[in-house]
Amino acid sequence: MRILVVEDERKVASFLKKGLTENGYSVDVAHSGEDAKSFAADNDYDLLILDIMLPDTDGLAVARYCRATSYKGPILMLTALNTTKDKVQGLDAGADDYLAKPFAFEELLARVRALLRRYGDGTHSVELKYEDLHMDLVKRKVVRSSREITLTTKEFALLEYFLRNCERPVSRTELLEHVWDMGFDPGSNVVDVYVNMLRKKLDASGDSKLIHTVVGFGYVLKRD
Repeated sequence: MRILVVEDERKVASFLKKGLTENGYSVDVAHSGEDAKSFAADNDYDLLILDIMLPDTDGLAVARYCRATSYKGPILMLTALNTTKDKVQGLDAGADDYLAKPFAFEELLARVRALLRRYGDGTHSVELKYEDLHMDLVKRKVVRSSREITLTTKEFALLEYFLRNCERPVSRTELLEHVWDMGFDPGSNVVDVYVNMLRKKLDASGDSKLIHTVVGFGYVLKRD
């Protein structure tokens, strides 16, 4: 699942990105309201985490902008302000939940999971499917032909990206950028290594091959 974190305090933003990434989420970071609007306009996010206090505007304006455009997913507001009035303003601007600073990271994770579950019953699905392969993004569960498959955090993120782009060839560079947050490195074989490990787990019971090599380019998830 892809999350946009909007936080001008770079240490806090880095902390949130690291923690969310370690829990299997793909994370983009914006440090200003204008950058946040640009990110939200150009990408499809499953969740927005917005700090209210930003250098050029505030998170309330960003939330209103996103709601007025095409974003229909959950919004979690972060702020040092903790009065009832502040919370009401955040909810009126389109936020779904409100977390006051300082907060425990485990509480933020719990709020994220709860929001994603709630929206899974609406416009944003928390389950991805292709053929006999099913992925539950909140429970972090993968099943193929009634067989549950245990994946590492990075394998899960890799498979999620394939499922979100099924039947579309994706390059190694694209996978590095979106799954590993890395630029192109001609000497790295990390993508090939992880794709091999993922293939072995998906096809362990003799199931038909789902991930195919696109010679000289990358990979594609499709039926045989």
